[in-house]
Amino acid sequence: MKRLLWLAGLLGLSLILASCAGTSSSSSTPPSTPQAQIFVTGEDAPLPSVVSFYITLNSITLNNSTGSVTVLSTPETVDFGRLVGLRSLLGFNAVTPGTYTSATFNLASPVIYYVDMTTTPPSISSLNGTLTTSTVTVAFPTTAPLTVASDGLAGLHMDFDLHQSLAVNGSGQLTGSVNPVITVAAVSASAALGQITDFTGSVVSTSSSSFTMQGPYGFQEVIDVNSKTQFNGSYSLATIPEEAIVSVEGTVQSDGSILASGVEVITTNAAFISGRILAVNPGPQVTMFVGEELPNLSPGIPVDSVYTVDLSTVTQYDVCFFDNWFTQQLFSSNSLVVGQRIFVGGTYAGGAFTPAMVSLRRQGVLGSLVQGSVTIGTASTNQGSFQMQNDLLLSYSAGGPFTVNTGIGTSFLNVSGLSGLQSAGAANLGVSGLVFKDPTSGKPVVWAGRVGVLQ
Repeated sequence: MKRLLWLAGLLGLSLILASCAGTSSSSSTPPSTPQAQIFVTGEDAPLPSVVSFYITLNSITLNNSTGSVTVLSTPETVDFGRLVGLRSLLGFNAVTPGTYTSATFNLASPVIYYVDMTTTPPSISSLNGTLTTSTVTVAFPTTAPLTVASDGLAGLHMDFDLHQSLAVNGSGQLTGSVNPVITVAAVSASAALGQITDFTGSVVSTSSSSFTMQGPYGFQEVIDVNSKTQFNGSYSLATIPEEAIVSVEGTVQSDGSILASGVEVITTNAAFISGRILAVNPGPQVTMFVGEELPNLSPGIPVDSVYTVDLSTVTQYDVCFFDNWFTQQLFSSNSLVVGQRIFVGGTYAGGAFTPAMVSLRRQGVLGSLVQGSVTIGTASTNQGSFQMQNDLLLSYSAGGPFTVNTGIGTSFLNVSGLSGLQSAGAANLGVSGLVFKDPTSGKPVVWAGRVGVLQ
C-alpha cells in the first residue's frame, strides 16, 4: 500500500496531449491596444485501437461579439493519438484583452493509424480520413468564458474527442469518416489542464538559468529552471550537453517560456524512438510501434512503423520524472510488457540504431469497467483498485481484464472516486498513468494518475 501511495502521488493527470507551435511560429503583429497573452493546450479521448491520428490545424481563432483574434495562424500537423497521456504547448500569441465566448478550428488532412490484433505480433494499419466539416466553432461554457486581462495570461484547452469523432460500422471497424467533436475550456497556467507534462526535443543552447530546445515540429522553446527543478541522474543545467534529447514538464509563463519542474535527459547521443510495445521476446528484444523519433531516422526506422530493437546490452532503465534509487526496482529489463509506452535513447549511424537507455512513459488507456471489481482500501484517500477491459494491447497482454490501482494522488473526473465507481456499472473509462508488469502474474497493471468516466 505504501508503494501504491508513493507512485500514485507522482503520476500525472491524463489523456492530455498536444503538439506544438512555439512563440515564433504562432506569433502575429501585436495589437495597438494593451496586450494579453494566450497559450493553448489540447486533449484527446481516443478509440482503443487508434495509436495515431494526424490532423492539420490550419488555424485557431477566439471569438466574441466584437470580432475574432487568432491564437494559431501557422498550420500545425498534430497527432492526437500518439500523445495520449501527455500535455504540451500547442500555441502562444498576443491578443486583445477581453472576454471570448467561442473558439473556431480550421482542420484538414486526417490520417488514422490503428492496431490490427488479428496478427502475431499485432500490426499497424492506416486509413486516410474524410472530414464531414473542415471548420468547427465551439462555445465556451456560458458560466466560464475565456477572459484575459491587460498584461494577463490565460489558456485555451481543447479536447479533440476521437472516441466521438471517428465513425465505425456495425462491426466496430473504422470507416474513415471524421466528424470533429471538440470541447473547449478556459484554463490558467497553474491549473491541471494548463500544466505541461511531457515536452520532448533536443537542446540547442544553454545559459545561466535556462536552455533552448528544438521541438519536434521545427519550433524552438525556452526552458527556464530554478532551484526547485529536478533533473534525472547526476545531470544539472550546467552539465546538459548541446544536442542532448530531453523531456520537460512544467508551467507556461507570460513570455511563452516554460518554467520546468522536471527535466529528464533521455540521451546525449542524439537519437531516440518512442512508442507502444507490441511484443517482448527473450534477450530482451522488443517489437514496438514507432510513433515518435528524433532526429528523422527514415528510411531505416520511419515514424508510424513497426520496429524490433535488441535491448540485450541496455542497463539503464528509467521511469519518467521519477528518478531515485528505487526506480530499478520498479522498471528493468525484466519489467517490459506488451502495452507499455517507452522511449529508447541511443545512437543512429550507418542505418543502424544502437540503444543505450529505456524510459517508461505515461500513457492513456480506454476501456470498460468490470462490474463488481472495485476494491476500496481507504475511501477518503481513494486507495484501492478496479478491473478494466479493452480491445487493444493491455487486455491482449493480460489475456482479459487488467488491474488499475489508485491512491491519494489519483484524480477522478465525472465520478466521485472509487465509491462512485462501485455504482457506475460497466461504465466506459479513460485512465492515465504508468503501466508496470506485475512481478507475480507477469501481466500489465496500471498505476493511475487520473480516472475519468467518459460521457
